[in-house]
Amino acid sequence: MLNTAKGVYIVAQTPFDEAGNVDLDSINSLVDFYREHGASGFTVLGVSGEAGKLSAEEARQVAQRYIQCAEGLPVVVGVSNPSLAQLSQFSCEVMDLGAAGVMIAPPAGLQTDEDILNYFGEAFRRVEDTPTVLQDFPFASKVAMSVPLIHQLINRHEEIQLIKEEDLPCLNKISRLRAGLSRRVAILTGNNAMYLPLELQRGADGPMAGFSYPEMLSQVYKLHSAGRFEEADDLFDIYLPLLRYEAMGFWGVSARKEVMRRRGAIRHATMRTPGPKLSTEDLGEIDRLVTRLEKRLGR
Repeated sequence: MLNTAKGVYIVAQTPFDEAGNVDLDSINSLVDFYREHGASGFTVLGVSGEAGKLSAEEARQVAQRYIQCAEGLPVVVGVSNPSLAQLSQFSCEVMDLGAAGVMIAPPAGLQTDEDILNYFGEAFRRVEDTPTVLQDFPFASKVAMSVPLIHQLINRHEEIQLIKEEDLPCLNKISRLRAGLSRRVAILTGNNAMYLPLELQRGADGPMAGFSYPEMLSQVYKLHSAGRFEEADDLFDIYLPLLRYEAMGFWGVSARKEVMRRRGAIRHATMRTPGPKLSTEDLGEIDRLVTRLEKRLGR
């Protein structure tokens, strides 16, 4: 059940070949890479997974391959769509494939609490009993959800088992969400894990984030869970320059893919058009950041 989720739910990339076609074979190596470095589960077809650039059939194939390769680890599939008909159809498809649940963010254009409540009321009428991650990411969705509204949604809809909290500022919101829950709902955090140690202190159950060194996410989580807070902070600080570099929207995702290509996780660092392409200067910066990181880890 997603309401008991803890640990690192990796926001997985969608790999493409040099021509921009979905590279399903690289999903196999990606899952192995993520598992080797401590993934507790996967979130696929999210914002940084370039879901909006895929056809319906490509999205189904990507979800299916991740579910097959995960070999029992939970896979959450992003199904957000302005069309509730398409959202409900894709939700049914991925649940039939074996997904642990779906992730839904409100569509742009919802302006009032009443709008949001009515939207999710209709959504859950169509995907009744489907374990759901409620994604609170107003930077991408352009929809702001207050803490009282999120609590109201949770009270109305048992389907909501996990909150992906990535509003900013996030820390007080995590504390208020946790304090006001009427039942057990997991809270995982996004924002590229930029605030991970502080979020864990505030009651988050782990990150739902992507990073080219996912072992940092899992190690910081384990140290924090063991009460070794200073060690968790010290380890996090070593990776912070590269983590920050990868936090620059889709450009940062392009940098992340390049680092993961170098680490053997994927064959190509391609972003599907429209998407950024790294310059020679960008690649030099990545060289320097990775070299400095490896030196610090060596010490």
